[in-house]
Amino acid sequence: MQLLAVPMASSGGGGITLLLPLILIVGMIWFMSRTQKKQRQRQADTVAKLAPGTKVITTSGLVGIVEETDDDYVTLEISEGVLVQVVKAAIGRVIPEEDAADDPAAADDSTATTADADEAVTAEKVDVPDAGADKAGSKVQDTPKLPPTHTEN
Repeated sequence: MQLLAVPMASSGGGGITLLLPLILIVGMIWFMSRTQKKQRQRQADTVAKLAPGTKVITTSGLVGIVEETDDDYVTLEISEGVLVQVVKAAIGRVIPEEDAADDPAAADDSTATTADADEAVTAEKVDVPDAGADKAGSKVQDTPKLPPTHTEN
């Protein structure tokens, strides 16, 4: 038995053409893991900053105000007098306080505007006579009339 060494046909690129796809795959994996690490760190910072009175949204979409926190759980008030205990990892994001709540003058202006609008609506009430009273003797149809078709003239 005799073995012959036959040279393989090559495009001349050598080893770099074989390493390029491997380098790209390793680079993508590194980039994705780095992005996930940053997201986990942001989540950990958000959970660490939780304090009573903070408004949050859980990952399942539940909105509540933090009542108390401990090592693993957060107690949220989702409605007046309704408390729910969730895992800290379930806190999706913190809702920032609105600027209108910080500025009492803006809140007073909006309340006054609403009160003025209610008074205007009350003042515009007009007594409308019954429009159907004069048609009491008119004929009432038992079946609704269908719209005309293309065959009717």
